[in-house]
Formats: sequence, structure tokens, C-alpha cells
Amino acid sequence: MGSVLRAARRYPFVTATLAVGLVAIVLALVGAGDAVAWLCSLYALGVAAWQAVGMVRSMLRGRWGLDVLAITAIVATVVVGEYVAALIVVLMLTGGEALEDYAGRRATRELDALLDRAPRRAHRVGADGIADVPAEEVAVGDVLLVRPSELVPVDAELVSGATDVDESSLTGESVPVAKAVGDVLLSGSVNGEEAVEVRAVAAAQDSQYQQIVALVAEASASRAPVVRLADRYAVPFTVFSLLLAGVAWAVSGDPVRFAEVLVLATPCPLLIAAPVAFMGGMSRAARAGVIVKGGGVLEQLARARTAVFDKTGTLTRGRPELVAVRPEPGVGERMLLGLVASAEQYSSHVLASSLVDAARERGIRLRDAASASESATNGVVASIDGREVVVGKFAFVAAHATGAERTVIAPGELAVYVAVDGAYAGALLARDGVRPEASGTLARLARLGVRRTVMLTGDARATADHVAAELGIERVRAECLPGDKVREVSGIAERPVIMVGDGVNDAPVLAAAEVGIAMGARGATAASESADAVILVDDVSRTATAVEIGRDTVRIALQSIWIGIAVSVGLMLVATFGVIPATVGALLQEVVDLITILAALRAIGGRRDAASAATVRA
Repeated sequence: MGSVLRAARRYPFVTATLAVGLVAIVLALVGAGDAVAWLCSLYALGVAAWQAVGMVRSMLRGRWGLDVLAITAIVATVVVGEYVAALIVVLMLTGGEALEDYAGRRATRELDALLDRAPRRAHRVGADGIADVPAEEVAVGDVLLVRPSELVPVDAELVSGATDVDESSLTGESVPVAKAVGDVLLSGSVNGEEAVEVRAVAAAQDSQYQQIVALVAEASASRAPVVRLADRYAVPFTVFSLLLAGVAWAVSGDPVRFAEVLVLATPCPLLIAAPVAFMGGMSRAARAGVIVKGGGVLEQLARARTAVFDKTGTLTRGRPELVAVRPEPGVGERMLLGLVASAEQYSSHVLASSLVDAARERGIRLRDAASASESATNGVVASIDGREVVVGKFAFVAAHATGAERTVIAPGELAVYVAVDGAYAGALLARDGVRPEASGTLARLARLGVRRTVMLTGDARATADHVAAELGIERVRAECLPGDKVREVSGIAERPVIMVGDGVNDAPVLAAAEVGIAMGARGATAASESADAVILVDDVSRTATAVEIGRDTVRIALQSIWIGIAVSVGLMLVATFGVIPATVGALLQEVVDLITILAALRAIGGRRDAASAATVRA
């Protein structure tokens, strides 16, 4: 009963129309036929007037919609005395808006679930005990208690015990992830059966889940180009319907025929199909671990012809392993690695954390820098124990040092060069393996019509060529600066272009492509903000999944539009011969609306995705 009352309050025009219909039935049963006619006619004309005001306002803003068909149909049926048909058309108009709202809510269920689950409270551990505080008040370094089955409020490092966490709302992976002391727990993940203490490593607004919520809010507020295209169909469809109804009137000489045709000129295939389908596609993408920032992105994904990939962290694992330390004479291996790791503490490059970890694993103590600055994609300059340490690419280090020489590297390896106090000090070699899913991703993209692939990277030519050869990528551009990547993408002829990257240095080129996709699992905020879609899991194959969802969504949206239009036109043509009474036509039009909405809801893809997931697990 409560849900019925909530629905009645949510859709007042539908409630009023049903109430008028019930009153009309009662009046008809007691023999008050004239009262029924006046009640239905006046109510229908009142709704038509209200809709006309909204229609005029839209036209003044430059938007030509399909309301004119429904308004004309209401007036026409009242004029010819088909007041029951008029009331049904009113129910169609108001009920169609209610169905659209309901379908939209159904389609955005996964998006809304993310918003509803945002962490709001935290248990902060202090000298006076445990205090409950809003998640927004947690500061970096605060120690928090996370009880069993509670949401982790902010990104935090586990400092006591071990636990299993459910990260399904972040990654789409249903299997709990084991965490030990020192591991990072992402905000929005669900703690297991053990109460644990964690130390906050990010404030609430900078944590993973809150960033996802911001992306979802941006996505749900968008409107797809294909929906605007549907708006443009309004004028020809309206003209065709009015002309057909006018011809039927002129040929038959019966004004009732005009009303009989118009009640079947349903606008719902155009008004409802595209928005519902695109919201369903965005919901399906969110369920697959991809936040799409608008329906227009899905349309571009569906049309994509070229895919451009960054190398490190995108096609490769992004966690290079140190394989060799090559110091110059007079420089020890441990000293060289210690200086490099101490400087790389201040770098955001994916290689930096690997070198820092390698030093710590060898028991090398890292030193704090008196000053440090990073040149994006090139390297770091740091002052450590009174010495200037320069770490980075060969050209960058050579500009700061004398005697720098390129070291020999094997295919698939990359070199980090080092200078100390203006003198070349040696190099470190690392290897970054190709992601196991990368090759399959490129094959899937080719089957989906994205036949051209390009790799852009700031790494050395030899390393880039090795990875490209392993994956079968023909077009490679190595040793790129961010500006080089932007120019390369801008020069591609086969468009639209998808650009996939993961780092801060990829932000400009992600914004330059028609569709920028950020690998956001590691929290590359700048990349995520400039991208059109964000992959929440560390899995590049979700790029192909996003393209597949885009193609399915556009196909379903257009199918739904044309199915609805075809059925409507067919019924209108039949009605021109006078075989469909106005009341029956109005009822048939409701059926067309329902068919259109159900067809558009296929874009949610629940059963198809479940079957696909089952196949993958098998």
C-alpha cells in the first residue's frame, strides 16, 4: 500500500487521469452520460493546455518536440466527440512520462547503488578512545577502526591483523581479496569478518570511492547525441502524421478519421527509446567496472575505428621489475640504487615505485631529499645529503651530466640513467611484462571493427618495438612527450579514435581523443578527470568490453526507435481506412509505447552479461 501511495504522489497527472476515469465510469453507470462527456472533455483540454504551455516554452528555446502530436490528438478527439479516446490519449501522454521515469530509474539502478553506498561515517581511534566522525573529517594519518562487514571510509593502509575485503562495488570482482599489514584498502570496499585498524592515506574527497561517485554523478547528468538526433526526427514525423491524418479526413470526408489516425501517432519511440537505452548502457558499463561519463561516449565507442594505447601500465603490467644495476667505476651498486630510490620517492612515474620497492627489499635505507622536482615523463632532480641526484631518461640525464653513455639493453628492457653532482653515475635496468589479457583485447577490438591499433610511449624505441612485435601492433611511436602524443592522435585519419592510458602524463592526449579511457584502478586522478570513461579494475580488456557495450547500446536504441515508428506508421495507415475506432487506437498506442520501452531496456544486458561471465569462468 505504501508503494502505491508513493507512486501516486510521484506521478500526480497519472493519478488524476485514473481518478477522472473512475468518476466517469461511476457517472456512466448512474446514467449521467452528459456529465461524463463534459468531465472527460474538460479534463483532457485542461491537460492539453498545460502541455501546450510547456511545448511553447521549449520551442522558444529552440527545441522542437513531439508534444504537438499528442496535443492535436487530444483536441481533435474532443472536437469530434470521442471523449473516451481523448482521456486515453491523456493517459498515454502522462503515463508515457511516468513509464520513462520508471524505466530510467530501472536502467540507472547500478549507478544509483554506487551513490547510495558512499561511506559516510568513520571510527577514529584517539587517545580518548574511539570516536565516530563524518568521513569528510578524516585526515591523512588518522588511525581508524573498521568493524566486520563495514565499509572502509577512506583509502587506508592496513596496520593491524589481516582481513578479506569485498571490492565488488569498485572492481566488479565478486571474489574477496586477502589483505595483509601494509596493504591498501580502498574506500567503498567491505571489510571481512575481522575488525582491523587502518591508517588513512587519503582524505575522503581524494579516495577511490568518492572519485567514482563524482564520475557517476557526471555520467548520470549527461545526454547522448543520438537523443538529440531523435529530437530532430520530431519535425518530419509530426508533419507526416498530420498530413496522413489530413488526407484521411479529406478522402473520407469524415473529421473523425483525422482523430482516429492521430491517436496512433505515438511520440514515445522517439521520446523514450533513446534515453532509456543509453542509461541502460551506462548502467551495464558500470556493472562491468567501467564508468562512462555520458551517453554520447557510448555512441562514439560504437563508431570507433582506431585504438591508441599507452604502453607502460596499459599494455604492460605497469610494475617493472629491477633486473640489473650498472654503476660506473667508483660507485657501488647499493649506493646507486639507494640514491635512485631516494630520489624516486618524489616521482609519480609508475617505474618509481618499483625502484623504491626494490631498494627496500634489499634493506637499503632511503634518505629524505632537501628538495625535489619532477619533469613529467623525463625524470627527477633531487638534493640528497648535499648531492644533486638526477634520475630519468638518457637525454634528460645527459643534459645534467658529463660522460653519459647509453647502456646496452635487451628487448623488452628499459633503462633508467643516473647522474650525481653533474657526473654520469650509471644505469638501472628493468623489465615490464606484457599484460596477459592485452593480446586478446586487441583481437576483440578488431572483431568489433576497431581494426587499427597504435602504441604511443615515452620509453625507448627498442623496448617499444619489442612490446609492439609481441602484440602485433604495426604503428609505434616511441620516446614521446605529452605534446607528441597529442599531435600523433590529432593526425590519425581513421576516426573516431579511442585513447587508453593510465598516468598523469596521459591526461592531455586522453582529452584530445574522441574517447579517452583512463585505467583508473591505481588512482590516476588527472587522467581520470580528463577521460571520457574510467576503467575501475586493473584490466585493459575492459576497453573492448566498453566498445561492445557501446555498439550494443546504439543498436538497441535505433532498433527501438524504428520498431516503434514502424508499428505506429503501420497502424496509422490501417486507421486511414476507418477500421480502427479512436478509442481502440488510443489503447493500441499504449501497447506501442510499452513495446518501445521494453525494447530499449534490453540495453541493460543483464542476462547476456551473466551468460558471458559464466562462459569466461568456464
